[in-house]
Amino acid sequence: MKLNLKFWLQFSLINLFIVALLGVTMRYKLGFEFPFFDQSHLIHSHSHFAFAGWLTHTLMVLMIYFLQEKIPNLQLNKYKKIIIANLICAYGMLFFFIIQGYAMASIFFSTASILVSYAFGYLYLKDLKKLDQDLAAINWFRAALIFNTISSLGTFYLAYMMATKTAVEHLKLSSIYYYLHFQYNGWFFFACMGLLFSFFKLKKSDNPFYEIAFRLFAIACIPAYFLSLLWLEIPSWIYILAVIAALIQVYVWFKLLLILIKTQKEFLKNFGPLLQGILVFTYLALSLKFILQLSSTIPALGEIVFIYRPIVIAYLHLVLLAINSLFLLFYIYANHFISINKNIKIGLIVFSIGIFLNELVLGIQGIIPFGFPSLPYTNELLFAVALLLLFGIGLITFFSIKKTKNHPAL
Repeated sequence: MKLNLKFWLQFSLINLFIVALLGVTMRYKLGFEFPFFDQSHLIHSHSHFAFAGWLTHTLMVLMIYFLQEKIPNLQLNKYKKIIIANLICAYGMLFFFIIQGYAMASIFFSTASILVSYAFGYLYLKDLKKLDQDLAAINWFRAALIFNTISSLGTFYLAYMMATKTAVEHLKLSSIYYYLHFQYNGWFFFACMGLLFSFFKLKKSDNPFYEIAFRLFAIACIPAYFLSLLWLEIPSWIYILAVIAALIQVYVWFKLLLILIKTQKEFLKNFGPLLQGILVFTYLALSLKFILQLSSTIPALGEIVFIYRPIVIAYLHLVLLAINSLFLLFYIYANHFISINKNIKIGLIVFSIGIFLNELVLGIQGIIPFGFPSLPYTNELLFAVALLLLFGIGLITFFSIKKTKNHPAL
């Protein structure tokens, strides 16, 4: 029996809706009086559930589907148990972080989610060996799982410092940034790139730069962590490594992008303007991300970037929403895993506009330290944008679950 792909992806959309709902609640608390719930607890619940319930769950499901299509006797029961275990951990974190913040129950579920990711990584890496190794997606998936494991070291070191009461602010922040870096730039990025290569059905032998791009990105990912530490007084050789990593990523991405545009232009014409537009949006967002990373190596600019919170929030949402979330939505509907219709189309447009406006408002906030005037009613504007995002993903989720007649892809 094959994996019920549509069911698990509908679960993904429900989880993304919950993430958006938490976002609305947090934005409301900042702009208006709302005595219920602790804001820091909501932030932890929001971020942990976004990572485990939305992104990790969706990536697991799509990666399992990738194997299922190529291995006739794939042991799906083990993978189904892992999916269920991950969702239990995600919902455990969702509720207990809201109720108690960092405490016994929430720490238990967050630790359990890491162990579940280990089990998934171990099983998946074994099954990858059974595939044709010329498939370009394989190495991206393999690296994604390794970086996911590496990211957990930051969490465990943070927990050790908290338990032994040896935590100091710069080590605490360094551990958090370590975890975030290898999640955002490791697990999420490499898994999505694997899905992109599988979507285009690319092989290593199709173009020698595919494998070169993978290796350079994988090598650069490790020293790129130092880009998150530029606010510290770091040795000059570490700074140089960070600059080199940022330069490599910019060069590799734009060269790879040009190759993909040239070779896949005709293939993408099979999809309507909406899905093409979403993919272009993610390409532009990812290009902006790499340019911003390189810009952060300018000492005066880098210091402001890491001190001023709106810039950090804008960057994190750029990666989480404009790159990862939109790409996964594109991948789901472009592959017809869930049938698309007019209402889902409207939802995707509204959600995309919401992401753009969210980045715009946060971006305007981010230039205030450079002498630009502040934007009035910022919290109220961000609350309105959060409602727009919620409405967009609400439409997508409702009409992806509601039984309707099939419509041609848009």
